[in-house]
Amino acid sequence: MLTQSVAGRTYDYDYNVGSRNMGIAISVAFGAGDIVYVLSRQHEQLADVPWNKTAVHAKVGKYEVPDTPGAEELLFEFGKYGDGDGELVWPTGITTDSDENVYVSDEWLNRVSVYNPDGELLSTWGRAGTGSGEFNGAAGIAFGPDETLYVVDSLNHRVQKLTKDGAFIGQFGSLGADEGQFDSPWGITTDSDGSVYVADHKNHRVQKLDSDGSYIMTFGSFGAGNGQLNRPSDVTVDPEGDVYVCDWANSRVQIFDATGKFITTLIGDAVEMAKWHKQQVDSNADVLKARRRVRTLEPEWRFALPAGVDYDPAKKRIVVSDSQRWRIQMYRKDPDYIEPQYNL
Repeated sequence: MLTQSVAGRTYDYDYNVGSRNMGIAISVAFGAGDIVYVLSRQHEQLADVPWNKTAVHAKVGKYEVPDTPGAEELLFEFGKYGDGDGELVWPTGITTDSDENVYVSDEWLNRVSVYNPDGELLSTWGRAGTGSGEFNGAAGIAFGPDETLYVVDSLNHRVQKLTKDGAFIGQFGSLGADEGQFDSPWGITTDSDGSVYVADHKNHRVQKLDSDGSYIMTFGSFGAGNGQLNRPSDVTVDPEGDVYVCDWANSRVQIFDATGKFITTLIGDAVEMAKWHKQQVDSNADVLKARRRVRTLEPEWRFALPAGVDYDPAKKRIVVSDSQRWRIQMYRKDPDYIEPQYNL
């Protein structure tokens, strides 16, 4: 479905995948072929457990997401709620390495868990603190082109650089609003040149830095207008250098070119329900009746506090973790589309 064509770029809505069983989709990572790993968690309630919280789930789902809508399949899930080895409490970031091992950060447990493609735990590293290799709110996680691992240390207001095995390399950032400083940073990505992009959550901006943390430029400013941001939660970059920012509190994704110029906005286009959502709705007569009484279903098409945005280079897909709708929504950037010329 052609969504919009602007500034020499065309964005086609692809389709969406999800169900209530997916939970709150936080972020995704990609494997070989059609594989998408969806990191999710669930609303929590107070309970008599050591950390005074309990959750329906915290997990990673390994999905096969082909080009054909409705052909998606959940292969299996791994990780579960808890503080034991391989368990998760507040999973926040996910990425894969060149061997398709899966790295998951946890902002409550202040650690990174590493799994193989079959979901088996390989290692866990990190602990709470302010020292090298320690975290206070481990958040976004991404590999650079040299397989340096960048982990956002949100409440320490910094980014740490580590090896694949968790050995400390370096860090950059401090609390503040100046260039190169952060306030509760969240998502992170890198580009093919090794530049690092950080969603500077409470400063309402995205900062681009070099691999050592030297400031390059800023995307966005506080607000709800075009090119403005309200608590951005994630960022990704496509091969042409366009930057996609998950504008969390504005419930949208903003797109900028490599110079920081605003291009357009995605707001969600899930007119057709995901197949598992549809099965759940169709099985409940009361829900079907209630939906008939609604004047418009358009609000459910749109993003609701999207938490993550990621670019899949193999599929040329922009994948948005639509957290409060228990789904991911997918778009494609079509570089070959040409607007037809009409002679009237």
